[in-house]
Amino acid sequence: MSLSEPNIYAAIDLGSNSFHMIVAKNDNNQIQVIDRIKDTVRLAGGLDKHNMLSDETMEDALKALERFGQRINEIPHENVHAVGTNALRLAINSNIFLNKARLALDHPIEIISGIEEARLIFLGVAHSAFQDNKKCLVVDIGGGSTEIIIGQGYEPILSESLYMGSVSVSKRYFNDGEITAKKMCKAILHCRQELETIGTIYKNMGWEVALGASGAVLRINEIAMEKSWCDVGITRESLDKLTDVMINAGHIKKLRFESIPNNQKSILPGGVAVLSAVFEALDLESISISDGALREGLLHDLIGRVQNKDVRVATVNNFMARYSVDIDHVKLIEITARNCFDQVQADWQLDKKQDLKLIKWAIRLHQIGIAVAHSQYHRHGAYLINHSDMPGFSRQTQAELAILVRSHRRKFPLEEIQSMSENNIDRILRLCIIVRFSILLHRSRSSDALPEFKLKAGNNYLKIIFPENWLDDHPLTEIDIETEAAYVSATAYKLKINEESSNNVSSDQFEK
Repeated sequence: MSLSEPNIYAAIDLGSNSFHMIVAKNDNNQIQVIDRIKDTVRLAGGLDKHNMLSDETMEDALKALERFGQRINEIPHENVHAVGTNALRLAINSNIFLNKARLALDHPIEIISGIEEARLIFLGVAHSAFQDNKKCLVVDIGGGSTEIIIGQGYEPILSESLYMGSVSVSKRYFNDGEITAKKMCKAILHCRQELETIGTIYKNMGWEVALGASGAVLRINEIAMEKSWCDVGITRESLDKLTDVMINAGHIKKLRFESIPNNQKSILPGGVAVLSAVFEALDLESISISDGALREGLLHDLIGRVQNKDVRVATVNNFMARYSVDIDHVKLIEITARNCFDQVQADWQLDKKQDLKLIKWAIRLHQIGIAVAHSQYHRHGAYLINHSDMPGFSRQTQAELAILVRSHRRKFPLEEIQSMSENNIDRILRLCIIVRFSILLHRSRSSDALPEFKLKAGNNYLKIIFPENWLDDHPLTEIDIETEAAYVSATAYKLKINEESSNNVSSDQFEK
């Protein structure tokens, strides 16, 4: 089977403890897994007390990504999605790593929020263990975070991502390898404290089925099966037996479990502490095991995007409804923006799928800040986008969308734009100019049709050519564009207005 087929997909999860990749074929909406690859890369273990990712850990991670990249180099680029989770959310120097990781994998890596991680986990579990529309509780204990979700069908109802995981708790309470009753008690109490604010809310919501997924849950289940402590899943009794065995062993090196690799034993105490706390906080007696988790959810989400079932569209539509966006107005701006995009796409090397979507979303959301205050509403809109849970959006895409909304009027926020990755600055500036110009042309909210203007784009300029005498008949628009040209000139770009005539200034003259 050739990986270059258009229905082959790959989902990559850069977890806090391990990197996982799943390669699958979508055959008439039936997912057939072709390959699974796992590499233990302790990203969370490589964070120092200041949350700096060590050079050694980065090197290990990049080597793993190079191996992943070789495996998927024939898969169509748009059919690959790679995400980073809690360790990369915490890492102060994550941008340095992500720039190198992109080259190693030959694909960008998006950092997702804890709530987005929870959504994808539930999606993966729901597709792997569909429960006939029963309300399900899903618990996923990763290396750096724990996601707890209640949902029904394929939709989460209640989601939480907590900053506790098998690596982080093991590092904090069992770093010397010693396992004592006192240390275990402290670790469980720490986790109970993290769960304190959500326990009652979740129990009041209720569920019919409890499922555990990935990471520590699977390891604990494997031990329970190995020791015949329970028939299926994990019971409270089997979890208590495991805790006692570990305390009696006294040290990680003395643990004897054939089902667990030696390199996973050091993080087992932390995972047991987290799961014990979850059992206590939610009054669980047992949980069943799901084969699906984040990467499976990521795979289904990716296939949905490729097939025009992008959850981000629903997210933007929900925002429009919540903040009472004038739909008719933004539709007119969208049409103009699409016209602008089509004219400059080739010269400005923009991506029709990703960049045009971002422009449309920015236009649809550019006025949501008015719900806070009309003054400086572009700033309020950017704040709402930056600090909201937006299902389907990675942190990077959400930040780019916020920049476009923040930049749609007045001065460009050059400091914010310059803080982005160097290879992304020109792209964002170009998208900003398209958004700004499209909105400007509809500033009067007039029902009159716009003229058939032409755009000519160069490396650092945009030339706008209107029909002869049109600007004379629309002096307000001309002044608006001149004002806009002054704003644009603060960037590395220039904006120029011309009218069609035999004496037009040539683009060559303009570039000079």
